[in-house]
Amino acid sequence: MSEGEHLDSAELFRRFAPFVASFLLRMGVQRADLEDVLQEVFLVAHRNGGYTRGPAKPTTYLANIAFRAATTHRRKIQTRSFVNANQEIVASASDGLANPERSADHNQRLGLLQKALDTLDDDKRTVFVLAELYGESVVSIAAGLGIHVDTAYSRLRAARRIFRNAAAALREEENKKQLSHGMQRCEV
Repeated sequence: MSEGEHLDSAELFRRFAPFVASFLLRMGVQRADLEDVLQEVFLVAHRNGGYTRGPAKPTTYLANIAFRAATTHRRKIQTRSFVNANQEIVASASDGLANPERSADHNQRLGLLQKALDTLDDDKRTVFVLAELYGESVVSIAAGLGIHVDTAYSRLRAARRIFRNAAAALREEENKKQLSHGMQRCEV
């Protein structure tokens, strides 16, 4: 994409709809509501006149809109059952997995990942998901979200720490459950 190049909302949709859908799911949008929220993101992009190349990449521009749409959507429905939405996606996509045991393990790991993500507030979660899961640069994230670069770095550092601690606690909790379940089997 060359300097100053413009992408209208239709071209943005063609190129980036899968990215936005995935981002919305990571931001807690239920699978049943995904199509509506995805459409809202691209309607906003259309009202904004599309994307013109600048300091933010198109994905960061769209993630900023998607973040706001997801936040608004969650406020409307007042629900926070994020894990179930992602488990449904994994279950529907599990035909690529070799066996049921691997599928169950994958579902369990995804559930733990989502629980760890749920410990992050929206601002930290947005920066964390864009940086860690989508490989966006912090400079691009800051430009796309309209925040100072130092703020973006601070949020990312805090999010990594919180996520790491939450993931460790969840792993420990899961290991205790498995150990307890194993001990119950031995007693039977």
